[in-house]
Amino acid sequence: MENTEELQVVAFEIILHSGNARTSIHKAFSFMRNKEFIEAEAMLDEANNSILVAHQSQTKLLKDYANGKKIEMEIIMVHAQDHLMTTMTLLEVAKEMAFLYKER
Repeated sequence: MENTEELQVVAFEIILHSGNARTSIHKAFSFMRNKEFIEAEAMLDEANNSILVAHQSQTKLLKDYANGKKIEMEIIMVHAQDHLMTTMTLLEVAKEMAFLYKER
């Protein structure tokens, strides 16, 4: 497979899994508002698992780079990285909000 195609596949894997995580986080917020904390925690765990899968795709690319493979950067990868990082941040915020909701 050509480098450009490989990069695009990895980018879309990252977008897919971080998008799934984001959806789970928003479901968790809904459960939090309804004081359904067990369900919220399950959604946050699901989100974390999706982020881990996205991160594994990213790590493979980084390993290739570290092993000397030249990687031509594309805008889709920039978008994927942005998507993953904002979702990771949202998960951190959601975990803190879960704690705050429980304290109410």
